[in-house]
Amino acid sequence: MFEQVEDIEKKYEEILKIASQPEAANDSKSYMKLMKEQAVLAPVVEAYRDYKSNLKNIDEALELIGEESDEEMKALARQELSVAKSRVPELENRLKILLLPKDENDDRNIIVEIRAGAGGDEAALFAAEVYRMYVHYAESRGWKVETIECEDTGIGGMKNVSFMIRGDGAYSVMKYESGVHRVQRVPETESGGRIHTSTITVAVMPEAEDVDVQIDEKDIRIDVMRASGNGGQCVNTTDSAVRLTHYPTGIVIYSQTEKSQIQNKAKAFALLRSKLYDLELQKKQDAESEERRSQIGTGDRSEKIRTYNFPQGRVTDHRIKLTLYRIEDIMNGDLQEILDALIAADQAAKLAKVEKSA
Repeated sequence: MFEQVEDIEKKYEEILKIASQPEAANDSKSYMKLMKEQAVLAPVVEAYRDYKSNLKNIDEALELIGEESDEEMKALARQELSVAKSRVPELENRLKILLLPKDENDDRNIIVEIRAGAGGDEAALFAAEVYRMYVHYAESRGWKVETIECEDTGIGGMKNVSFMIRGDGAYSVMKYESGVHRVQRVPETESGGRIHTSTITVAVMPEAEDVDVQIDEKDIRIDVMRASGNGGQCVNTTDSAVRLTHYPTGIVIYSQTEKSQIQNKAKAFALLRSKLYDLELQKKQDAESEERRSQIGTGDRSEKIRTYNFPQGRVTDHRIKLTLYRIEDIMNGDLQEILDALIAADQAAKLAKVEKSA
């Protein structure tokens, strides 16, 4: 491991040296590439230097204990030695995690698709709440959100909604949200006070570029029409709605959130590309079944991943058996604790697999 880290540190220093040359700044494309590579290596280098600094503290403390005659100074050195030694496993584990193979899509923007499942109007209302939950979370991270496709119910619910989140590392954080989300609560229309269970499905897809997916124009039908619906938050009233039909897969995309036909068409194609790219990713994951088992959950869109129980004020993530009793905060976008726990569990599972095969 340490040979690999030392090679990374050398490469990091080389990049810094090249980037500091006057001619490097003149070639903006190459310079940006260097800076991006440096940013990828920086966390590993910083962690390794922290590790080496900690080892130096251990050596200095041992030396002081052996040479110092003052008992008070020896006691301080022993205390420093104990702290430094206790950090060694933590720092080694941090380095191992940083060296784990990265998901090639982690740095991408994402497209999120939410669909109401079982539960009728109550499921649609919950879909709208989860949409707002993700929007609030994205805004708290400084990410930008753009709605692509939406079908609302006219009473505040959403049968389905697709939206893009643009932000550094969005996929690396949000990819764990794919799956079935279940809500348990008493609907406002329920006169008997009975708790109902409804479901929605969430799909998180990395944004696909033109180079990722080649779409043959002969495989697409483009229809332009007036936006339809209940006149809610997802609909405009001009003849600018765009519907794409992809013949080979049967995927239909309908975009009507913008007043410009060009913008709706661009959003529809962005969603189609990401759906096609996601299909390829799913096929790849199915083929790599062992790798898939090492991740948190199966990655299956039909897997029940989380329950939101309003009467008890709790949210439970079933994959990592985490339960939090602050449902209002979470529904307002305070997702970080859940997402951090999922990331940590995924890293631990991958690390265990690497160590087992070593």
